[in-house]
Amino acid sequence: MSSYMSMFVEVIFGFFALFLITKILGKTQISQITPFDFISALLLGELVGNALFDPKAGIAEIAFVVALYGILMYTVEIISQKYKRTRHLLEGSPTIIIHRGKLVRDMMKKTKLDINQLQHLLREKDVFSISEVEFAVLEANGTVSVLKKTDYQTPTRKDLKLSPQDVALPITLINDGEIIKDNLEEKNLPVSWLEESIREQGYKDISEIFYAEYTKGNPLYIVPFFNREHQKYSDLD
Repeated sequence: MSSYMSMFVEVIFGFFALFLITKILGKTQISQITPFDFISALLLGELVGNALFDPKAGIAEIAFVVALYGILMYTVEIISQKYKRTRHLLEGSPTIIIHRGKLVRDMMKKTKLDINQLQHLLREKDVFSISEVEFAVLEANGTVSVLKKTDYQTPTRKDLKLSPQDVALPITLINDGEIIKDNLEEKNLPVSWLEESIREQGYKDISEIFYAEYTKGNPLYIVPFFNREHQKYSDLD
């Protein structure tokens, strides 16, 4: 029984230790993780996992492993931030693989990227033909950034010579049927305004609303718990 209790304590400690390390090292997204970051995270998890199932390893050993590896990773981050020349070595650098509409075969070989992999990465950017691409850059995290040829670019308001408009950030006011009071206060909107806006769209009460989103200058966007349009079409079947 004592072995289970010891394992329980070590797992809880390992969990919070890893959580603390990830918070200290920053909020890099999965898509932004470099190969070095990915391998480091795997190795750190492996070290903690091995320590948990090693009968000779206790909390002190787990703490030492996590702290030592965390210091090493943090040191690498500090070095890459302070000394720009080390970023190429530690984080990698972007590589141009399509230049002026032409494949740069030497760079594709250097980065071990074949044509099928390139087509897959381009499709993730909604590009289904290499002929549409003017420039393509293989980033250090393995993604591709694409600049299309002008014939395939989506026109902007500036291209169409339209006057600029203010951009407003939508904010959630109701989520899962619950009013987000902090967001209401941030926009200086009373609950009475929210209730009135809901009634204007034919709903009797906030309890009918699953999701509501507010954008300045636009009507309140509402998703009810019960989809009346779906019911209407179902009645016609």
